[in-house]
Parts: sequence; C-alpha cells; structure tokens
Amino acid sequence: MTINGKSKNKSLLRFTTAGSVDDGKSTLIGRLLYDSKSIFEDQMEHIVQSGKRLGREELDLSLLTDGLRAEREQGITIDVAYRYFATPARKFIIADTPGHIQYTRNMVTGASTADLAVILIDARKGVLEQTLRHSYIASLLDIRHIIFCINKMDMVNWSESVFTDIKTELSALVKKLKIEDPHYIPISAKYGDNVVDNSENMKWYSGKTFLHLIETIEIRKNKNPLHQRFPVQTIIRPHTSEFHDYRGYAGRVAGGVFRPGDEVTVLPSLRKSKISSIDMFGKTISESIGGDSVAISLEDQIDISRGDMLAGSNDLPVISQDINLMICWFNELPMKVGGKYLIRMNSNEAGCIVKSVGYRMNIDTLEHDYENLVVNMNDLAYISIKTSKPVFFDPYKENNITGSMIFIDEGTNETVAAGMVV
Repeated sequence: MTINGKSKNKSLLRFTTAGSVDDGKSTLIGRLLYDSKSIFEDQMEHIVQSGKRLGREELDLSLLTDGLRAEREQGITIDVAYRYFATPARKFIIADTPGHIQYTRNMVTGASTADLAVILIDARKGVLEQTLRHSYIASLLDIRHIIFCINKMDMVNWSESVFTDIKTELSALVKKLKIEDPHYIPISAKYGDNVVDNSENMKWYSGKTFLHLIETIEIRKNKNPLHQRFPVQTIIRPHTSEFHDYRGYAGRVAGGVFRPGDEVTVLPSLRKSKISSIDMFGKTISESIGGDSVAISLEDQIDISRGDMLAGSNDLPVISQDINLMICWFNELPMKVGGKYLIRMNSNEAGCIVKSVGYRMNIDTLEHDYENLVVNMNDLAYISIKTSKPVFFDPYKENNITGSMIFIDEGTNETVAAGMVV
C-alpha cells in the first residue's frame, strides 16, 4: 500500500466522523478541506455568504458539510454528509454523521463502509454517553482504526493535563472494546491547531497532525484474505457468434483470491467445479482479490442464479436457517418478536421470523440488558432469527460482507434494520 504519495495509484481511505452535538465534527472537516486547499472558490464564497445570513462574525467552516437547510439553521448535522477530497498522498471519502442519540442509525449507515473512525470529544466535557455509543458502534462494525480527536483545546487553555486525563479514560474504553489501533490527538478545529499544521499552542504534543496521520496510517483493506467468497450478482450470456457458449457469473469478490484452476463449491447446491477463466473489463486475468468486480466461468455447466455463491471447496461458510446476530433497529415502529421480515445478504434474499431477543445493549454502561427487551429505533440488540431457506454466511468479524445483512419490511419495503452475524 502506498503511503508516501509517490505512487501514481493513490490509495483510498474511507473514514467516518462522529461525536456529540457541537463537538466540532463539521468544523474539523471544513478546517481540513480549507487548510489543505481542497475548497473551490465558489464553495468558499457560499460559506461566507451563508455565515453572513446566519449572523456569524467569524468564518464558519462547518457550513461546508452541513448541507441541509435545517442543519444550517440549527448549526447541527442531522444527516450523513459525504465529502470527497485528495492530497498528493491519498484520496479520501468522508462520512460526517450526526451527534444526536436519535440519529444512531445514521452513524451505523455512515460507518458501515469506513476503514477508520474519527470520534470527537469536547475537551471541556470529556467522555460522554455518545462517546461510548460511537466507540461501541465502531467496534461492532469491526472498524479497527480509531482516531480520538480531543477538540476545543483552546477552550481549556491548551492544557496538557486535560488531554492526558481524557486520554486515560479513553484508553480504558479502548481496552474494554478491544479496539486494535487507537490514536489520540489534541486539536482546535476552529483555529486549525494540529489539524493540518502543528500547533504552536501545544508544543507538548509531539505526535502527528490529523492530516499527516490519515495520510500515513496503514489500513488493512482485505480483512478476509483466506476464505474464498464470491456472491453471484448476475449471469452473463452474450449470445453472440464470438462468445456463443460463454456463460460468466458476475459479481464482486467478497474474500480470498480466485485463480483459474481453483476448485469451488456452488452454494446452495453444493455442486463442485473448477474455474476455467476470470474476466475483468473485457480482459482475462490470472487472479482476482477481494473488492474486484469480475466474471467467473466454470468448467462445468451448473445451474447458478443470482444470490448463489462460489466458495472454496475446503473452506465453506456456515449454511443454516438459524442465525444469531447484532442489529441496529432503524424503524420508528419497534421490532416484533415473531414478526416476519425479508433479509438481504449481498444479492441473496430470504424471508425470516424473529425468534427471540437475547439482550439490548445499555450504551451508558456497555452492559447487556436482559430485562427490557423491546427493541425501538436506534437500539442495538442481540437477536435470533430463522430464515425461510438455508442461507450461507460467515461471522461478521471474519468477513464484513458475507456476515452482514439488512432487514426489509415486506409491507412497506422500508429498510428497518442492519444486522451483523455473531
């Protein structure tokens, strides 16, 4: 992976920002884009004019990401705002997520594809319930790299002891949640200290600035390099004279490395065959890895449909109708035990019944609540379901793609929950 900016193929880093209301998430992103010269002149003019209309005396960089009118009027973020920018070292996609407790589902949505989470803490307030909530969600979603930005250091006189006390408390949380790669940076997003440039006000801090850290941090993209997983999205049959007998199974590699000659098992039929060729963008390639969108052809004519999966014959996923998982409930109506829902795992769909709720997460204490088992909107809970047909999956921690699903209300077609297989 390139981290020094010298390669022509710059790596892409997806990160999400989270924190309590007014902790400065949008200001941090605005400052990052402003100081790294990633804002166009018309955007800058728009920010200035918006600030004047709102009576702001100073330049308010949070207006760059607070795109909704309701957000600008309240000065808060209530939806997930995505931003793209690039530096000579790397390309970035940022998901700026809301701070309110009632928008926990938005944070789950924004963090679901992130490689890294940035969690902001107001230096005056320290670790709050939302800090616990967002750290737990990042851990639940298997985000292994977290940057804790202790913001508004200018409001506590740039105090090293304040930063140290908060870092100590966060370190205990990190240990409890088993977060692999935590980082801690004291910043002032408003004035730019330790965002792009080193702070003159906090010379006691000798670590990297925020931009330098996200440019150089090494992200393990392929979390499941061993288990071969290929969910089939569609069947390619050109029906041309040149490709008269061609039958390719198209999709995105969800794990492992596939090569011509590999024996694979087709799920759910359990029929075996060998890969005859792998094609990408009209060219035949010698191997494909996780994230590649390819078309795979097999030596044998097997009945394969959308929703099926090709897997390494010696390393099959779990095949079952009974699944235990953690969910985040999105819908305003509570989840029904005994209720029927449609689940979608990659391109595979099945009906399911919620059998039971094991516990709800008490975010205040990070303990399991076994008594109050009603799952309302934004709740995180451990549940068991039974599907209408055998489905194939991996634990989420082993494979984020084959271990995740969404729940759909068949009556309204609304997405009501996201689930991670335990």
